[in-house]
This record gives sequence, structure tokens and C-alpha cells, in this order.
Amino acid sequence: MSRDERFEEGFPPPPPGSPVTEAISAADLSEIYTFNKYRLTVLEGPGQGRELIAERRSFVIGSAHDCDFPMEDTTVSRRHCRIVYEDGGYVLEDLGSRNGTYIESFRIKSAFLRPGVRIGLGSSTLQFDLVGEQINVYLSRTNSFGKLFGRSLEMKEVFGILQRVAPTDATVLITGESGTGKELAAHAIHEHSHRSAKPFNVFDCSAVPRELIESELFGHVKGAFTGAVQSRPGAFVTAQGGTLFLDELGELPLDLQPKLLRVLENREVKPLGSNDTTKVDVRIIAATNRPLEQMVQEGTFRQDLYYRLAVIQVPLPPLSHRVDDIPFLVDLFLKEKKHDDAGFVVSHETMEQLKQHPWPGNVRELKNYVERATILSTGREIDASLLNSSTGGNNATEAGLGEPVVDLSIPFKMAKEQLVDRFEQAYLLMALKDSDWNVTQAASRIEIHRKSLEYLMKKHQLRRPS
Repeated sequence: MSRDERFEEGFPPPPPGSPVTEAISAADLSEIYTFNKYRLTVLEGPGQGRELIAERRSFVIGSAHDCDFPMEDTTVSRRHCRIVYEDGGYVLEDLGSRNGTYIESFRIKSAFLRPGVRIGLGSSTLQFDLVGEQINVYLSRTNSFGKLFGRSLEMKEVFGILQRVAPTDATVLITGESGTGKELAAHAIHEHSHRSAKPFNVFDCSAVPRELIESELFGHVKGAFTGAVQSRPGAFVTAQGGTLFLDELGELPLDLQPKLLRVLENREVKPLGSNDTTKVDVRIIAATNRPLEQMVQEGTFRQDLYYRLAVIQVPLPPLSHRVDDIPFLVDLFLKEKKHDDAGFVVSHETMEQLKQHPWPGNVRELKNYVERATILSTGREIDASLLNSSTGGNNATEAGLGEPVVDLSIPFKMAKEQLVDRFEQAYLLMALKDSDWNVTQAASRIEIHRKSLEYLMKKHQLRRPS
């Protein structure tokens, strides 16, 4: 969509020309976007008076916990709208919200913002103001970094960050939904670092039994516990000189977090059952799809550990935020298939359906769909009717789960997450209905904190029927 096509009467675009400048060094693979930070202030609605300074080129607003500006208003969609800097100005785009996005009293799909303008979302009103300080965003000139691919500005921004952070030893926290490529990003950082010839160890905090996490991370000596028939070095020591990737960090038990913090600060580990320490030279990259900032507020994740890990944060955008990448990715996945000689094609209608699909499993789900479609489609054209079978379905109104649908083309972790989501929706909906939608009473009955229930209600878009 061009700059003029996005123009809405009454909201003039900024002066022509973009402050995009070339990087000084010819060896630098990035372009630099220079723009002003801006402030969003809640004027009306839940959270009135709250302010936030935006420092990203693309900024998503909604009720979901992982939005850049998470709203407390339950009438706001999970991903309601976004503000993006492009063509020399700030553009407000509706993301298919239920209640619409408004500038003053005008409902818009996409429009340029001017300082002081008011934005209407659900029952809330925000004000947009520029802040004097400028910020640089580095956009990669390439369409890939390691095994991450994309042509969208969102991914070029991610590649720009990764290119700059990879050669350093900085600790990195990668955030994003399941299937966005967090492990691929971590591996790409390792491959482009001076540690690339050393080990790249993956430690999945959600896949190791609770009673074994400490031993698997830090090691143990013979006889440290029943069954410890020999000493074991642990993930930190075996990654010596290389990179340790802590996946699903949000699942790390609270009582083990202080020990991890000590290792990160002192760069030495003490195996379970030993009084001796071992120095370790390991770069740490962590990843999570959990809202760590929210968990810090709830007391389920240590604040000091969070700040120690979040030296550099790299948020990976969901596929629904970069639909322009879908044709590029589909073509890429088709070329990877052994069915190349079949000459599969994707019609315009099918591609439009792919762009409209929510893709809760993100790029992983898209790749699984392409694989399924090349096997099951009749003829040379990819069959769009196979799209709905690529996910397990998430209906927030269902009261029971029934027999789980098993789809072996979906990785175990993703399939489990989809099933857990359906369980949460059904369980919470039943608890809320049984308590006549009294949130305090429902939280007490199922023995969780009210704030946790409110967060889960926002996550699954559960609200009292009007």
C-alpha cells in the first residue's frame, strides 16, 4: 500500500522525504532509520494516566501480554493496532480488531498520525505525542540471517539487531510466540560469533524433570543423590568456550533462579554435592514465550535475574505481523521440498487465504502446511482446503475438550501448547461461569491470584457475555 493510498482525509501525511541514511561503512550490512521517540498516554479507560515511551519502529497495542503496549481494557482486541514508522512518518494501522480503531471520531484502517492526536481503542482513549529524543533503528539489507528468513521491514529490523549483537559476548534474551524461530535466532547468533567453532548447547527448561534441572544445568558429583553413580559435568561446563541456549526460560523453577543468577555473575559453577567450583567461559542466550515482566510483577520470576538476562532483547514478530513475508516463505519452503520437479503453484486466491489465516503456530505452522499440501494436494496447485487442518483449533467458548486431535506433522512442543491453551480456555470459562463472572470468587475457587486470572482472561479473550 502506497503512502498516498494510506492517506485519510483530515490527517495529512508528513512532508515528503525519509530520513533513511546509508551506514557510513561500506562493510556495514545495515541501513539506519532515524526517528523521534513518541509517548502514548492513556487519557480515558482502564489504566488512566499510564504513559509509555515507544522506542521501536513498529509498536503493537492490544490486550495480549506480549504486545509492546499491553492494555488493561478487556474491550481491546489482543492485537488491536500498531504504530509503525515508515515513509517519513508514523502510521496507525488497525490489525483486524473487533471494535475498530479510531482517530478522533473517524474509524480508520490506516492513517498517518500527527502529534497530540487522540486514538480510540475499545473503551480507552490514548494520546500520541512526539518526544524530542531521536533513536536509530538498523535495518539489514539482507533477506536472511542464519536460517531465519524474511523480506519484511519487521524481519530486516530483527536481522539488523542480530548482525550487530552476534560478534559481541553480550547476553541476549529472545522473546516471541512459539514457532517464530527463537532457537534459529540463537543458533544464528552463535554461528556469526567468534565462538562458532565451540559447542552450541541447548537446555530446554520445560523438557527436564523438575528434580533433575539443577543437576543437568550445573552438574553433580558421584554419590550426590540416589542414582548418581558417576559424576556429570552439566550444561554450563559442556558448553565451555561456546554458547549455552536456555530455552523456555520462564519455566525455570523460582528456587533455582538464584543459583543461575550467581553463575551468570561469577562465571563459575558448583556441581551438586561438591564444595569445589569450576570457572566457565560461556555466552548465554535465553528465550521465552512467557511474559517475564508480568511474572516479575507477580513474584514468579526474579527481577535481578530478568535484568541480568535482558541485556539485549530481541523480540521476534509473529507471522500475523509480517504477512508480506508469506509469499516469500511459501516459495522458499516449496523450493526446499523434494517435490520441486512437480512444479507446485499457489493461486492468488490461495495466497490471499494464507495471508488472512491467523497462524497461531507462526512460521513453523506455515512450513508444516506447505509440507502437508505438497503431499495431499491433487494436481500441481496447492490446496487451500488443507489449511484448516493444520491447527488443532482454539475455541474460547467450548466447555469441554473431548478427545485430543493428534497431528504428527506438528512438533510435540507446539501440539502440547495448543492442547494446554484449549484446556486453559475451557477450564477458566467454566470457573467464571460457575462464579457468575465474579473474577475474585473464581480466582479464589481455583486457587490462583486474581491478577493471574485477569492475565489469563486477557490471553484467551474471555469476558462476560453482554
